[in-house]
Amino acid sequence: MACKLPPLILHPFADANGPGKLVDASRASLMIHGLLPADADAPNRLEERLLIGRYCEISMLYYLGKDLLRWVMQCMDFAERNDELHQTGVRPESFVVLLVEDTPPEVREKLRAWGVHEYNSIFARALGLHAIFESLPSRDALAPDFMRHYHHFADGLFACRQQLFRFPRIPPKSFDFQLYASGEYARMLEQEWGTA
Repeated sequence: MACKLPPLILHPFADANGPGKLVDASRASLMIHGLLPADADAPNRLEERLLIGRYCEISMLYYLGKDLLRWVMQCMDFAERNDELHQTGVRPESFVVLLVEDTPPEVREKLRAWGVHEYNSIFARALGLHAIFESLPSRDALAPDFMRHYHHFADGLFACRQQLFRFPRIPPKSFDFQLYASGEYARMLEQEWGTA
């Protein structure tokens, strides 16, 4: 029987204008690359629209990374109180591998039901950004080239983060956890408490 880890709870992290900014940035990118006819906007206005969207993506990944790191630390707390697991020398990176590479089937299916198919890359990038940012930097603190290509930087930061320490890879079939949206989890707790 698989050992139950704490649930991973994801909080909403986009503002009301987030989806619109992302769509606008995608359109601007396609126009910049000649794949869509350009609006009457000057090229520098298209670039500005692209950077607004990229910063929105970085912000969303940053807040997602907070939730992911909170879960990793909860798993470490669980491991430190479990003698058998503690003796394996498990590290935060062990749980990151479970999350990003060895995702339990139930979690994978729930993410896909939410429309998140590239969750591995999204989770890795969110954790990669947290390797260097303690708090979300303001947009003007980030270089335009970083914002344009942040996904490459975040991928590299994630790889570096995972290679800093030796860690045991925990067998995925030995551990299980559930994934919840914060509102869903709150409703579930209310129901449990209401029947207790």
